[in-house]
Amino acid sequence: MSRTAAVSRTAPGAGGARRPGRSPAPRGPHPTRVARGPYVLFLLPGLLAFLAVIVVPFLMNTGVSLTDWQGVGSPKWAGLANYRRLASDAAFWESFRHSLAMVVAMAAVPTAIGLVLAAGLFDFVAKHFGTRVAAVLRACFYLPQVLPIAVAGIVWSWILAPQDGSLNALLGAVGLGALQQDWLGDPDLALYSVMAVMVWVQIGFPLVVFMAGLQRADPRLHEAAELDGAGWWRRFWHVTLPQLRPEIAVVLLWCTIAALKVFGAVYVLTKGGPGGATDVPSYFSFQNFFEKTQVGYGSAVSTVLTVIIMVPALGALRLQTRAEDDAQEGSR
Repeated sequence: MSRTAAVSRTAPGAGGARRPGRSPAPRGPHPTRVARGPYVLFLLPGLLAFLAVIVVPFLMNTGVSLTDWQGVGSPKWAGLANYRRLASDAAFWESFRHSLAMVVAMAAVPTAIGLVLAAGLFDFVAKHFGTRVAAVLRACFYLPQVLPIAVAGIVWSWILAPQDGSLNALLGAVGLGALQQDWLGDPDLALYSVMAVMVWVQIGFPLVVFMAGLQRADPRLHEAAELDGAGWWRRFWHVTLPQLRPEIAVVLLWCTIAALKVFGAVYVLTKGGPGGATDVPSYFSFQNFFEKTQVGYGSAVSTVLTVIIMVPALGALRLQTRAEDDAQEGSR
């Protein structure tokens, strides 16, 4: 055997040779498989609560929707009869169209107004009057979100009252008495009046989210645009909006979900009237449940509404997960 062959067999790293005084690294479990048990235990209470509060009631409601039941006695199996009735119910589809109008009032309009207000508070008020003034104004805009909807609805019903309401009194005091209306009692105006109230209620949420997003925006881009001669509106359109795309998407999704399931404002202000002019699917389901005692049909309405709401909700969760993943990748 040649000397080179002997050296190659005894050289470090050759074949099964080991360095003296060093043991091989232990082969333990994969790092992603370590300590999964404690995390499962932490998630177990939330999972049980999710099953008890959401999954089980939804399955029970779905089962009731397949029956003909007045809330007392034994339910009678009806199969898909309630859903077939729902598909041809003009009142339900009318309430769904009102719900789409609520999406405009609670998602589209507050998002647009919130963007302009947030940029104005951040770029003008905070720079000229200080951050405390901007914070106070932001809290004032957010106050309707904190108020219980029942309290806000009662106050607005006083303001919009036809006889001694504050709005009609103000119009009469400034010489615009011809514009006085029965804001909540006129079928042609009631829906728009409720929409206006919901814009007031909802506007604080987009404002707070967008001001938080502006704090992470890169100020050097605004400075560069200002040095190039761009005015405030051009900077807002070409610099601010592109940086707020994640916040805009989240706000639109969550406000759309809130608009689809709106109930309290309609119940307090108009109770779906006059003549169903402000009826929405959630209140339509409530009417069939408790007023008409058609529990099976009301369950069918709520089941369909739940499925409709789940679509943007799942989209919001997926968007949030993707944003968190992008943030983690960007921080590496």
